[in-house]
Amino acid sequence: MAENTPRELVYGPVPSRRLGRSLGVDLVPLKVCPYDCIYCQLGRTTNKTLDRAEYVPAEQAVRQVREKLAAGVRPDYITLAGSGEPTLHVRLGWIVEQIKQFTDVPVAVLTNGALLSDAQVRRDCALADLVMPSLDAGDEQRFAYVNRPHQDLTLEQVVDGLVQFRLEYTGQLWLEVFLLAGVTAIDAEVRKIAALVGRIKPDRIMLNTAVRPTAEAYAEAAQPERLARLCELFSPRAEVVADFAGPQDQPGWPARNHEVLAMLRRRPCRIVDVANGLSIDPNEAVKRLSALVEEGLVRERFGREGHYFEAVPD
Repeated sequence: MAENTPRELVYGPVPSRRLGRSLGVDLVPLKVCPYDCIYCQLGRTTNKTLDRAEYVPAEQAVRQVREKLAAGVRPDYITLAGSGEPTLHVRLGWIVEQIKQFTDVPVAVLTNGALLSDAQVRRDCALADLVMPSLDAGDEQRFAYVNRPHQDLTLEQVVDGLVQFRLEYTGQLWLEVFLLAGVTAIDAEVRKIAALVGRIKPDRIMLNTAVRPTAEAYAEAAQPERLARLCELFSPRAEVVADFAGPQDQPGWPARNHEVLAMLRRRPCRIVDVANGLSIDPNEAVKRLSALVEEGLVRERFGREGHYFEAVPD
């Protein structure tokens, strides 16, 4: 059953190194996902599930996209992504179809690929212009360590789903490989991943790493030079997409950062507190908090109750 929630499901456009100006559509509540990745910028998964449902009202999501475009917003992509795994939304395909009826802006699905072994999920995703799944490990042991998947998921199952989707899908398939220092950003481990990628045959391969706070402190970023060298192990050659320079300025960005800072000067907040308080997506909250940390205006705090951010005293 759908949540009866007034929250904003559409956010942005936000700057994306992969997609330009991306208008995000958040189809599941925060941290509803088949994975509990150690590197996730949104923290630990609170609902690890494989169950598809109408987590948010599909009609509300479509209506908000239409209203945003009608207000004059012109993104490069409309991206179904957000706070959890979008393919868990059981009406994903219907949402894509409805959006494409009133706009020619291409629709992308940003997914971890965990559910692509499900034929209906593949049919839903195949309606999009671009699908961007991820693959972060080359064997079951690293898969369990990095992605901490639902107990009913195996890496073999995920890869088989990706391979089958590639056979059926005629649109663009861009595969993201997220690498961590000392864990997977190692030649031997990357060669295993590259062998699996060779079976999937994506149109593009993009290497990423942790550039914002992670769910686990031990999930550390691979260095840019290291990622650049590892690109050579893939065919076609991979590209680095990690934004080591931090968030880029965009219209309205400084003003909204000021709102985040004002919240933190009242009291320390978690990512979800900032997102809910400003009616923005958690991913956008992370980007704004990261920018403020980089400027030295905000600092991170780790305690028993989780990961907080607080304003640095003047």
